[in-house]
Amino acid sequence: MKHFFPLIIILSLVFNCKNNTKPEVKEDSELKELFALMQGSFNSEIQAEVDSTYYNISLHMYPIWENKGHFLYVEQALTSTPKKPYRQRIYEVKRDSDSTFSSAIYKLDVDSLWIGKWKNPKAFDSISLNNIALKEGCEVILKRIAPNQFIGKTGDDTCISTMRGASYARSEVEILEDKIISWDRGFDANGEYVWGAEKAGYIFNKID
Repeated sequence: MKHFFPLIIILSLVFNCKNNTKPEVKEDSELKELFALMQGSFNSEIQAEVDSTYYNISLHMYPIWENKGHFLYVEQALTSTPKKPYRQRIYEVKRDSDSTFSSAIYKLDVDSLWIGKWKNPKAFDSISLNNIALKEGCEVILKRIAPNQFIGKTGDDTCISTMRGASYARSEVEILEDKIISWDRGFDANGEYVWGAEKAGYIFNKID
């Protein structure tokens, strides 16, 4: 018996050491892939040259708050008037399930303060999640259908929008290695189209 208790103590120490070892966090390579594809500067110049019903629009998407998750500052403007963007948002990209990802959309408190700040993403370190407001029902749910290819959309009528007489907006997105195709449209209470590209989405080619 005199050797029994030391053996128990040794086994106990080994067991506790194993339990105190932190498990390795497996990197989500698909989420990392999606987040990387969404970053950069894009424009629809080629599409606008081919079809005059489309405008030449600049789209800038750059990561912010690197230690808080996967956030992007997003700015869109007519290429001819870059200092007058018509859309400024923050996107939060995350995994929703084994097969889906989401891109939640937030509005900034004072848009004008952040014009052109995609050139200096560190500027956003001065604010936090408390300074932005989630657009409920406007998140885009995405699926990875091939390497470097994700497709997604919002709910059919979940994203409230009152722009130009609309009741809700609908977005469809395809994200590829060299481009992002985005089709945003607004509909009235009867489901009738009221704004947005009529034929198909805008094709934003990556330029950096």
